[in-house]
Amino acid sequence: MDHSRLLTALVLASLFALLAGPRSSAGEKPNIVLILVDDMGFSDLGCYGSEIETPHLDRLAADGLRFTQFYNTARCWPTRGAILSGYYPQQIQRDALPDIGGGSQGVRPRWARLLPEMLTTANYRSYHSGKWHIDGPVLKSGFLRSLDMRNQGNYFSPAGNLTDDRPPSAPAKEQGYYATTATVDHAIGCLQEHAAQHKDQPFFQYIAFIAPHFPLHALPEDIEKYRDRYLEGWDSLRQSRFEKMRRLGIISTPLSTLESDVGPPYHFAQALERLGGGEVNRPNPWDSLTEEQKQFQAMKMALHAAMIDRVDQEIGRLMDQLKSMGAFDNTLVLFASDNGASAEIMVRDGGHDPLAPMGSAASYLCLGPGFSSAANTPFRRHKTWVHEGGISTPLIAHWPAGIRNGGQLRHTPAHVIDIVPTILDLLELDPPSEPVASPAGPPFPGISLRAAFAEDIVIPRKFLWWLHEGNRAVRVGDFKLVAIRDQPWELYDLRIDRAESNNLADGNPEKVQELATLWQMQTDSFTELAKENLESRPNPPRPR
Repeated sequence: MDHSRLLTALVLASLFALLAGPRSSAGEKPNIVLILVDDMGFSDLGCYGSEIETPHLDRLAADGLRFTQFYNTARCWPTRGAILSGYYPQQIQRDALPDIGGGSQGVRPRWARLLPEMLTTANYRSYHSGKWHIDGPVLKSGFLRSLDMRNQGNYFSPAGNLTDDRPPSAPAKEQGYYATTATVDHAIGCLQEHAAQHKDQPFFQYIAFIAPHFPLHALPEDIEKYRDRYLEGWDSLRQSRFEKMRRLGIISTPLSTLESDVGPPYHFAQALERLGGGEVNRPNPWDSLTEEQKQFQAMKMALHAAMIDRVDQEIGRLMDQLKSMGAFDNTLVLFASDNGASAEIMVRDGGHDPLAPMGSAASYLCLGPGFSSAANTPFRRHKTWVHEGGISTPLIAHWPAGIRNGGQLRHTPAHVIDIVPTILDLLELDPPSEPVASPAGPPFPGISLRAAFAEDIVIPRKFLWWLHEGNRAVRVGDFKLVAIRDQPWELYDLRIDRAESNNLADGNPEKVQELATLWQMQTDSFTELAKENLESRPNPPRPR
């Protein structure tokens, strides 16, 4: 079949699935629970190949769908802006372009509304629990209640957190506090209030865990479950996860080679010295490590696993709440990670006490490149890079009333920019429109995934695009062009090489040029939009 006939067939299949796919009926709009974790790798869930105990998420996957080619933006704040706005972060000043600033301090244009504002037209009530990391106050973005986890440097203290955008009236209790549990405590409180006072309205609950982002702080009882489990090392763990992923059908391509020369994206020499002789900043062969290093690294992975285990336990509590209020069957639950696992090694916030128990409040540890490589199995690289290891995330979709293909996989490429279009499509809501006097925003760059809820099809799209800290990529069909900052383009056929092991660039200069031109055209388009956004602001910044 030639390319044009294949594309026509895909379009027809998509339209058929669109007509047959789940759709909300009048008066029975589904509730929506969007769960986002931080710095979790592609293979870190049991249902995606891990040995970590995640029975509640595994159960959601068994009764729902798992997407195998779902992408984020490689970093926390760009993904958060994208998943709630429906735009690439560069379109809304939440990540930088080559000639224009942006990023964690960038301010969205007026037309870049967030999902809660869009849902008000359908009478939804929206609640936020956890990390924010988006510009502006939470409640001004359409949420009615919020726990803003500003304290992201100590899981055992609520100091600095905001409730409904305000500091608490009295100091919060520190004893027995743990951020992951507190996040779900707040979410459950919102849902209980909703059930008591607004049960006739649908709800949107956004839960953004800090975990398993560093510092690696975990509860003692969770740590004990994984102590000494990782002493065989990251080489062995990558292999065992890879074999399980193959059995599950999550991936079908070879395992990448461990890049022993790739360390953290930022080097902090003083932090490395402070962390002591057990720390290493390269994923060297496990057998080459000293016994002290093996013990130290294995314990860090145990902490990472314990933090994910606790996230799963708290999600179990959340699902019990949905069941108790009769909302479980008609709630669409979506679960993803904001970027790949992190190779970072640093010490900040309260510092690190080498004599404190690992995982306690006085310690400050990061996973590092060795076990981050295992968490991102079978891919290369980590958070901040736009190779598959930095941008690949699980996506679990669970909705008993609307998804009736429990346990199936979905192989269509998809991206966090697709979440808003998918939800609006399911609810039969039009994209938001600004008043005539305001600048109009561009159409959503993402597409609805509703057709994939019904069957395993590839939903046609022109391309997917990435840029973060000079790392850049574009995917068209199964071809991906990707480059590390200031390095040449690499070309991969992801159909047979998602591990990005066989660079095809030298033998396919025309394909490289074709995709590079597309990447540049999109970058130029985003740059022009960014200039228009800045010029339309009431007090545009002066050129520097």
